Amino acid sequence: MANEAADSDSSVLRISIDSKAKVKVGNLSRGGKDRRQQAPQADDHDTEWQSVLVPFGILNLQTDELALYLGESAETPDFIVDCLSHWWQVNQAAYRDIQTLAINLDSGGATRSNRTQFIKRMVSFARQHQLCLELIYYPPYHSKYNPIVGVAFPQGTVLGSA
Repeated sequence: MANEAADSDSSVLRISIDSKAKVKVGNLSRGGKDRRQQAPQADDHDTEWQSVLVPFGILNLQTDELALYLGESAETPDFIVDCLSHWWQVNQAAYRDIQTLAINLDSGGATRSNRTQFIKRMVSFARQHQLCLELIYYPPYHSKYNPIVGVAFPQGTVLGSA
């Protein structure tokens, strides 16, 4: 019901946010194929990596545009709100008439409504940008209905140094 109400109001922009599984970056073997004459050599054991990235996505549900952020921190309320704040600063000019952000999200560890740091940062974000926020939580174990869940790295994607 909250999603339908948001979609029918021209002063509301509905977005979906979520983080994905962490991605290890390094000279790692994935058992893939290579079309070159000589395949690059990877470490024979995936026990060491240069860093671990946390993919975080913001999906505009009106335009299906996805912004993907990769952070080296853990998935924290600060990381999530920093990504949201950057996304809004980049995109707010296109949404001058928007007064409310309706945000679809799951009840994950960093975004639960009882996480005081998350709520504190969201309130600060709303005040700074003079926006109303409507947090639309999926019920536990129902985050699969969040449209951003289908957005992922293609199978076999490896992030590594060239």
